Order: sequence, then C-alpha cells, then structure tokens
Amino acid sequence: MRVSVLQENLYKALSVVSRAIQSRPTLPILANVLLSTEDARLQLAATNLELGISYWIGAKVEEGGSITVPARTLYELVSTLPPERIDLDLDPRTLTLHLSCGGKTANIKGMDANEYPLLPQFDAERAIGVPGPVFKEMIEQVVFSAAKEDNRPVLAGVLARFEGDVLTLAAADGYRLSVRTTELEFTVGDQEPEPMIIPARTLNELSRIISDQDEEVLISLPDGRGQVMFSLTSALVVSQLIEGKFPDYEAIIPRQSQTIVRVRTNDLLAACRSSEVFAKDSSNTARILIEPSGSHNTPGQVTVAGRSQEKGDARAPVEADIEGNSVEVSFNIRYLIDVLNVIREDQVMLETSGPTAPGVVRPADRDDFIHVIMPMSTTGR
Repeated sequence: MRVSVLQENLYKALSVVSRAIQSRPTLPILANVLLSTEDARLQLAATNLELGISYWIGAKVEEGGSITVPARTLYELVSTLPPERIDLDLDPRTLTLHLSCGGKTANIKGMDANEYPLLPQFDAERAIGVPGPVFKEMIEQVVFSAAKEDNRPVLAGVLARFEGDVLTLAAADGYRLSVRTTELEFTVGDQEPEPMIIPARTLNELSRIISDQDEEVLISLPDGRGQVMFSLTSALVVSQLIEGKFPDYEAIIPRQSQTIVRVRTNDLLAACRSSEVFAKDSSNTARILIEPSGSHNTPGQVTVAGRSQEKGDARAPVEADIEGNSVEVSFNIRYLIDVLNVIREDQVMLETSGPTAPGVVRPADRDDFIHVIMPMSTTGR
C-alpha cells in the first residue's frame, strides 16, 4: 500500500472512527484502526463489535492494500504533524506502516487486516432515506432522555418506528419522555421495518458525524443480524440493536391539561439556569409557580424558584400567557433545562394538571415534538 492524503483529512477521519474504540477492548486488534484503499479513497474503520464506524477520505493511491495499526498511536502522531501531505507506505513483510510529512518520519507496527472483524455491506436498494438535518435534530431532541444506566437495557436506547410516511423517535428513562416525529417524502410501504431500539450512544455518535454535506441519511437493516446501518456522504455507521420491548410511551402522555402556559423559550431557560445554582443542592428540585393574569391589562407570571439549605435561594419571574388555574409544581430543573436547550422555536408551551401530574413541554407552534417530565416530591422541603 502506497497512499498520500492531507493531514487535516486524516486527522478528522481518525477523530470520527476512534469513537468506536473502547478504552479496554476485548481483543487486541480492536484497539486498532483499519486502513484500506478503495478506488481514489482511503477507508478508515473501527469497531468494538457493538458499534462500527467507517470513514472515507480522498487520497492519491499509487498502490492498493490494507493494514491495521494502533488507533491511539496513529491519532496522536497525526495530530502533531503539519497541515501538509502525508505519505503512507506499507511494508507487507514486516506489517510496518511508514509515514512521512513535512520532513518528519515515523514507523508504526501493525497487524494483518485479514484478522480484523468484517463490517457488513450496506444495502442501498432497501434503504430508507431521511433528510440529514432533520434526522440530526430529531436525535438531539430525544437522545438526552434515554437512561444513562443499563439496569433496563431498553431504556438505554431510542425507539425508532416507521409507520407509512412517518418516522418516530422516542426515548424515556422513567422520569422523562421525549417523542419526535417527522413526515417522510414517501410512504415506506412494503419495506416498512419492525420498530427497533437503537443504543443511545450510537445515535449520539451519529449526530456528531452528520454534517452540512449530508443531505440525506440512508437507514438499512441487514437481514437477520439484529443490526442497523446508517450511510452518510463520507461515513458508514453500523450498530447492534437492543433486544426487548419498549414501554408503551403513548399511555403516559397527558391528553389534556388544566393549566397551559405560553412563554418565550429563552426567558424560561434563563430563569431555570438562575434557579439551578441553588436547586442543585436539593436534588435539582425547583418550584414552578404559575399565576394567571388578574386582569386583561397585565400578563400572567411563571416564577422559577430554587433553594439550598446552606447557600440561599433564587426566584426568577417570567411573563407568560396563561390559561387555566394557578398551580405550583416541582420539577427536576436539570431536566427542564435539557429540554429547553433542544427547542429552537421562540416560544414554548408548558402544561400541567397539578402538583402530582406529569408536565408537558412542547414548541408553541409545532406538533412534531413533545416532552413529558414527571413532578418531584417536595415532602419535607
């Protein structure tokens, strides 16, 4: 193998694929990155057997070939090289990769590429296309609600469901739920896959990889492998699916609310951040006081209050349009901040039916995203 690439392209590719490598891999070769030539491109690939990432960069290929080398060593080395052309030359007899760039040289000992686990081939003919920017936003609006612990594996994943021309993503951790839908440009029809649970980590990595150049993300399910694959312009991500049945999330979404608040998103977010300073000393519990207007000439008010037994307290009032009854409810303020951070619309709706009822947060003028947050107990506070 004799290949030339740009340092910045190789560094970016290594940054992407290295995220599929565990700090303590089960097999020595899984600490390596696979380098292989393909037409006028260089492919880099890494896997931990649950998540695999491939990335392609443009290259001048004088002689084809493949090798695996320690990913961390190559990444650290490339990061020190100048932004110039890197020449890669493999000695197949000793499995040593020689690098030269800007007068600097290095030799990295590798392992045979034939020993590296094979990543499945992507079946573009049976793939389902989703607009790249939309899919990236969908992931960001649900993935934070997935459970961080693996006590219930299905809750550490995100449910993906295709129904006709609608794609739904849903995530829940027992305390909050995020559901985001989008209409596709076509009906999936006969190729409609079964609902699948994708590890949240996979979607987090995919969200990072999706760029402005990715107008479409193609989604494919290899037959009988319990895997899902995502094809982008320059990358391919393959992941094991999580087995199990996702909870009936629709059953916990309130169908009506006694108090409905319409408020500027940034105003409510700023109020939550001020109160979090003190609320984090009280298990992140903050009180939300909702008071409708007393007359037609004055707006209603939402007050976010955080309190610490040792440090003090803060109250942040926000003007709002309010329908219904006065109410006081306590939420995990961190959860409220998380959802407000992913709502990009100017105004947001906050709905509740009382101190013990779930709260609902959603964009004011869109019906494709809804977030449910369970109230906190304030007994003894």
